[in-house]
Order: sequence, then structure tokens, then C-alpha cells
Amino acid sequence: MKSSLHLLRGPRRGLAAGVVLAAAASLTLSACGGSSDAGSSSSGDASGGGEPTAVTLITKTSTNPFFIAMQNGAKEAAAKNNVKLTLEAGKEDGDSTTQITAIENAVARGDKGILITPATDDVNPAIEQARAAGLYVIALDTPPNPPSTVDITFATNNFEAGELIGKWAAGSLDGKPATIAMLDLFNDKVASVDYNRDQGFLTGMGIDVKDKQKNGDEDKSGNYTGGKGGSYTIVCNEPTNGASDKGKTAMENCLAKNKSINLVYSINEPAGVGAAEALKDAGVTATIVSVDGGCSPGIATVKAGVIGATSQQYPLKMAQLGVEAIAKFAATGEKPQVTPGLDFYDTGVALVTDKPVDGVKSITSAEAEAICWGDK
Repeated sequence: MKSSLHLLRGPRRGLAAGVVLAAAASLTLSACGGSSDAGSSSSGDASGGGEPTAVTLITKTSTNPFFIAMQNGAKEAAAKNNVKLTLEAGKEDGDSTTQITAIENAVARGDKGILITPATDDVNPAIEQARAAGLYVIALDTPPNPPSTVDITFATNNFEAGELIGKWAAGSLDGKPATIAMLDLFNDKVASVDYNRDQGFLTGMGIDVKDKQKNGDEDKSGNYTGGKGGSYTIVCNEPTNGASDKGKTAMENCLAKNKSINLVYSINEPAGVGAAEALKDAGVTATIVSVDGGCSPGIATVKAGVIGATSQQYPLKMAQLGVEAIAKFAATGEKPQVTPGLDFYDTGVALVTDKPVDGVKSITSAEAEAICWGDK
């Protein structure tokens, strides 16, 4: 099986077509808030018509554009594959309680499968109970710990996504000292997407991260070896819950400690946008890097120069592939396979910037707009 990440690493020209074709072909190559009902009675190739296959998609929130794109992808795939789709979401990022209730509801309804972006590892026991009840469970975007908690994960390589923006940031510094603010997801919960992006960024910078599954245990000062290399100081690790308002508060807290910050890592673009507001209010200029790569605020902020670089993901395709996989499994028993060498199915990532750095492969904001989250 060839992962879509491999295709993304090809030349820039024709990139959008490569992503779409990779996502559409991937299952064949591999053996392929509240709730709402988005079911469809139309026949699909995977299910063969007849009784619809009941599937629940459980996202972290229903307001983040990333998860809205995921819901849209699931709806499109449901309409094509005779899937009766139920949408559920946490009230905010990290809301495990609502997700657990949604899992229990899916089991009680007799659903065939669940797609979930796990809020935290607190949902693991409920996932295991659902699998024991016979549901096929696929994680999207956020691999659980351990990965074997679910049947398979369709996700970006979040460590690589962080590493790409770290390499770009180190190259952009051109040997200057780095005074860094780390705007993470949580400080009271553990989520793989949180530590993978954080630790990937620092690794890309050339900073020793010690334990790759733990944020904040690296030395707070020393030398980075990425790009031309130089000295670094980490001022803060602040939680944002992936939200703009909390990103602004987190940045304000960091600036209260040190107004010399010139590099900001943000867990996602909403948090990065909030950080930009705080920096502007304080009259401080800093380079912001992030992960997600949606049309807005992601690529629009890169185009406007608010965010220097971001790593683009493809959540719409994650959800489409997930719905197709459960429909196929329900109809034929066939299971999707992980990307060789990984413990998940890699749905691809691309660095987006209009200020390329030598030795770091990237695409422009204009090229990224042609793809967005796989919804174009």
C-alpha cells in the first residue's frame, strides 16, 4: 500500500490532484455539542444497498472548522455508501464525558461502527467496551494511547507535522537566538496530538525533547541545531484548548514572563490567531507557526503573513475513508491496513508557507488553497 503522504512529497505541480487521487484510491490499495442524524438511504458500493449501515462520528467539538470539515466528509461518504450517520461532539476540546456518552449511545443503538477523534485517553475504556460489543472503531486525527485501543487510526503524522514547522522555524531564524512560546493544547490532560505536535516542533528545531510523549521536560535553554543553529530559551508552555480566546490568554501569560519572545509554536491555527492578537496588543513582533491548514483561518492567515508556516492536514478525507472502511467491513469483513512502518494509516501532510526555507519542502498558500482540507 502506498500512503498518501508519499504522494504529497512529490513535486508541487499537480499536488492537489495527487492528494485527491491518493485519498480516493487508498482503501482499495489497503484491501481496500449535540447529536444530529445525517443518514442516507442511497445505495453505495461498499454496503451493496439494503439496510443502511449505522455509523456514529464523534468529534472533539462541533464548532472548530477542522471538525466541521470532518463532519462534511463523513456526510458525503455516507450518502455514497448507504450509511446512516449520526453526528456527536464534545462541548469543548478535552470533553471526554460527552464523548463517552456518545460511544455508549452508539452501542445501545446497535451501530456497526464508530469514528472518533478521542478527546483524551479517558475515552479508552468506553472504546474497548464498544469493540467488545462488536462495533468496528476507527480513530481519526488523534491516535489513542495505545494505538491498539481502536481497530485502526486514520490520521496525519502529527509528529511529522510538528517537525516540518520546527525545521522551517529554525531555518527562518538564520542563526539568531530563539525565544520561544509553546502554546499547547492542555496542561491537565494527555492527548497524543498535543505531545506529538509539540515534541515534533522541538525536534525539528534541533532541541532534545527527552521523552517524546511528555510536553515541557526539555531543557528550558540551550542550543538548537536546526538551520544554522543558535541559542534558544523556552519561556512558557501554556494551554489553549485549541481555541482563539484561550490562545490569546496563553500568549498574554507568556508575554508577562518575557516580552522578547520572537517565535511562537501553536497547537492549531485558532490558537495561533489568538496569539497574534495578544502580540499585536503588546506591540511585539514574533513568527508564529502552527498545524491544521484549513482554508480559514489557516491558509488565509499564512497568505496574510499572520502565521509564517503551517502543516496542512486533510480531515475531510480522514472521515470519508473512515466511513468507507466501516461500510466495507460491515458488508465484506475486509479491514483497512496501516501504512507500512507506522501504527496508523497516514493521510498525508504538507508544509505551507510563502517564505520557503532551503532544504525544507513546502507548498505555497495558493497551492494549499487548491486543496484546503481535502474539500476542494
